[in-house]
Amino acid sequence: MHLYLIRHGQSYVNLPDWLGRNSDEALTELGQRQATALAEWLPGHMAGPAVLYASTMRRARETAEQVARTYQCQIRFDDRLREVGSNRADHTPWAENELPARYAEYWATARPFAPTVMPDEFSETYMHFRTRVGLFVEDMVDRHHGQVIMAVCHGGVIDAVFDHIFNVGPWRRCEIWTHNTGLTHFEHVEHAGREVWRLHCQNRIDHLAGIE
Repeated sequence: MHLYLIRHGQSYVNLPDWLGRNSDEALTELGQRQATALAEWLPGHMAGPAVLYASTMRRARETAEQVARTYQCQIRFDDRLREVGSNRADHTPWAENELPARYAEYWATARPFAPTVMPDEFSETYMHFRTRVGLFVEDMVDRHHGQVIMAVCHGGVIDAVFDHIFNVGPWRRCEIWTHNTGLTHFEHVEHAGREVWRLHCQNRIDHLAGIE
């Protein structure tokens, strides 16, 4: 199985003057151009996916819609791909009008067993988040043997995929930086007694040349 992870285009939550509120925001004008550039670039570099998955958050949905138009495929939305702090501890997503207003003052990976959003009732911790992302990855392995899968998600989700596949402990010491619409490619292989994952690329952004 080939698993391609795509971070969404630039959203208002990515702007330097954003106030740190936890909200479900759209793509900026630049984010739309990034998503368009990605969608135009993809077919020349990889075959269409057997399934295109996407986070149910607006910035990922808007990015995935452009990819889906390019490949003329449907999107399978999956709440497990939502950004950290946007689901409850039981992995169910907060409704838009219930989404906790702010993140905790500490970075989630600095206190992986503490609530990620405030107020903290029902908040997921970073370890809850890692678990739901890991469940998505293992589900893909079970469902899509030998297939090409794409998932449009968030930077935090890609971090958590690395943590899961590389079997990183709770306290991570290296952030996996992924640019908006950056592409990550993992392959799952059947090798008894060997590593079963191969990392082909991380943060590929060829498609952004000249548009930023």
